[in-house]
Parts: sequence; structure tokens; C-alpha cells
Amino acid sequence: MKTVSSFLLLISAFCFTAISCKDDENYDTIESVDKVKIDSVKVVNDTMSVFSVQSIRTYSTYSSKCQGFYGYDYIYASDIQRDVTAYQYFRTGDCVKKPVVIPSQINFSPQKKGVYTFRFWSGNNTWITKNIVVN
Repeated sequence: MKTVSSFLLLISAFCFTAISCKDDENYDTIESVDKVKIDSVKVVNDTMSVFSVQSIRTYSTYSSKCQGFYGYDYIYASDIQRDVTAYQYFRTGDCVKKPVVIPSQINFSPQKKGVYTFRFWSGNNTWITKNIVVN
């Protein structure tokens, strides 16, 4: 029985090695990350309660399939002001140069009452401003 178990362990190790060493895999890598302007913002409710959660959707246009949403820079400019900048990645590989709009979202969960101002970077020194009243 011990010989059979050893044999099966040896076979499974060989199969794992053979599968993991395939050279025909084509992996793309991220070359760089840079700002991407936010074209539009959708806030479902401009009034909400403390400790509730609301998704804020942003939409950005990417020039090819080799670009995509990377993340947000979410800065607390003050207790009630947030400055949001979106970032895109650029990856290697064959890319179709066709513009595509990709939505992304932030989940906002305020911890205190007030009128919160969100500024979304939309290129150069321009911002899209949205206010949310928190009761």
C-alpha cells in the first residue's frame, strides 16, 4: 500500500510539473499607470443617512483594450470634501485601438452628518463636482 501511495504521489508531482512548465502561455504585463479623466459621474441619491452605503459610479473612456481601470486616489481634502482621481493601467500585448467606456465605483459610507462635496478629476485643472447631503 505504501508503494502505491508513493507511486501516485510521484505521478501527481510529474503531472503538476508538466502542466506548470507550459511555454505556450501568453501573459500580458502592466507597463505603466497614469491618470485617466472621469467623463461623467452618477450619484443615485443626493441625500442619505449616516452609516449607510451608497455606490458612486464614474465613467471613463479608454482608447484601447490594452487600457483599463486601475484604481482611485481618494483624498480627504477636508472633513467633508473628497477629491477623487481615477488611474488607468497600460498593458503589453496586441490591442485593438477602439475607444471603450468603462464604469467604476466608489462605495461611500459617511460617519457623520453634513454636506459632502466630491470633486472628480476630469482633465487638466477641471473637476466634476457632486454634493451629497448626509442626515
